[in-house]
Amino acid sequence: MTAPLLEVRGLEVVFDGFRAIDRLDLSVDEGELRFLIGPNGAGKTTLIDTVTALTRASSGSIRFAGQELVGLRPFEIVRLGVGRTFQTPSVFEQLTVVENVDLAAGFRRPLRSLLRRRRGIEPEVAEALATVGLEAHAERPAGMLPHGQKQWLEIAMLLVQRPRLLLLDEPVAGMTLDERSRTGELLTEIARTRTVVVIEHDMDFLRRFATTVTVLHEGRILCEGTVAEVRANPTVQEVYLGRAHDRRIEVG
Repeated sequence: MTAPLLEVRGLEVVFDGFRAIDRLDLSVDEGELRFLIGPNGAGKTTLIDTVTALTRASSGSIRFAGQELVGLRPFEIVRLGVGRTFQTPSVFEQLTVVENVDLAAGFRRPLRSLLRRRRGIEPEVAEALATVGLEAHAERPAGMLPHGQKQWLEIAMLLVQRPRLLLLDEPVAGMTLDERSRTGELLTEIARTRTVVVIEHDMDFLRRFATTVTVLHEGRILCEGTVAEVRANPTVQEVYLGRAHDRRIEVG
C-alpha cells in the first residue's frame, strides 16, 4: 500500500497543562480533499498550526511524504511542499493582485532574479491567476478586492509556490453563496493535482463538496467518513446536541 502523504501519529500539544491535541492519529492520502470539522476548541486550527510548525508539538510524529516535520522550522516545511492559509486573508493590500502572486512566486527563485525588473507576467503567475479566476483583476490593488476574491488571491499565492499539500483554514467564512460555490469548485479542481485539507463548518458546503470528513473533539478524532456517515453517527450527534443544527456545525 502507498504511504499517506500526511501521517500524524500520537500527536500531543499541551498548553500550560491543557491538552489541545491529545494523542491524535490522522492519515491523509495524496490527492484527497479532506474536511476537518468540530466544535470550538476541538483542536482543528491547532493541528494545522502544529503541522506547519507555528505551534510546537509536545510529543508525537508528523510525517509529510515520509519526512518527519516535528523539529523543522516553518520555512523548511514550506520548502518541502506544505502551504497554508489563515482565517483572515494575508495579502499585501497596497500591491496589485499580480504583484502579490509574483512576490509569492519569488519564494522559489534565486535571490538575484528578485532584484531584476519584471517584464510581463511569468507563466506560473498567469496560470495561478487563471486557476482562481482573477486574471481580469491582475492590475487591481489587492485591497480593493471583496473578501471572497482576497481568499482566492491567497490561494493563488499558495499555488504559485507549487505545494503538494494545502491546508486551508475556513476558506469560505464570510463569503456570499456564489463565492462559496465557486470556492468549492476551485478546491475540487485543485485536489485533482494536489492534496487539500480544509477546516470548515457549513454543512451545505460539506454536502456539496466533501468526500471524506474528519470530526475532531477535545483534541482527538471522534469519527471519520462521508458527510452522511458523520451526520448519522450517534456520538457526533451527542457532541453537537444543542450546539449545531443540520445546516451548520460550529468550528473554533
